[in-house]
Amino acid sequence: MCPRDAPRLRPSLHPPASAPRGGGELRAQGAAGEAHPRTAPGGGRSRAAAALPRRLATARRAAMEAGCSREREARNYLEKHHIMELLNYLTSSLLFFRPDKPREYLISILEKLRIAKITGVAFPFFMDHSNIVAMFEMMDSSSKGTISFVQYKEALKTLGLCTADEVLKDDGHGITLDKFRHEV
Repeated sequence: MCPRDAPRLRPSLHPPASAPRGGGELRAQGAAGEAHPRTAPGGGRSRAAAALPRRLATARRAAMEAGCSREREARNYLEKHHIMELLNYLTSSLLFFRPDKPREYLISILEKLRIAKITGVAFPFFMDHSNIVAMFEMMDSSSKGTISFVQYKEALKTLGLCTADEVLKDDGHGITLDKFRHEV
């Protein structure tokens, strides 16, 4: 249907006989002034048009339930396959090494992970002792030889070794380089 032939709301100067007196109202009219198909003779709404809001509400409710179901399925899928942990590891590794060709670097990591899974050999972690010491020294900006528990926990989260909801116990002492190196 052409847009100019589509039904439009036009102010009617003459209300239908069934309408109370008092002024113009909006009536659905076609291009030639005929009543809209959902308008019953005499200006009232047909039964199908009256049921439309109920049907729309039911459809919206079903769509919301389906959306919740799909969201729940997606969340379960991500948890089952450890997708968020993988993405966290890839991102941490990428930011740590900052390769010139990040796509190729990520592909190589994924290939190493696949080979490690097939062969059963543990995947080598991307940090060595010098990297751990450098990370600790960056956090220990005052060169006290310790970092706070908050810094320690954030470092573990950044490296993907601890989740946000995982509970770690703070013994009240600072974290030394030896403890940091051992944990990481």
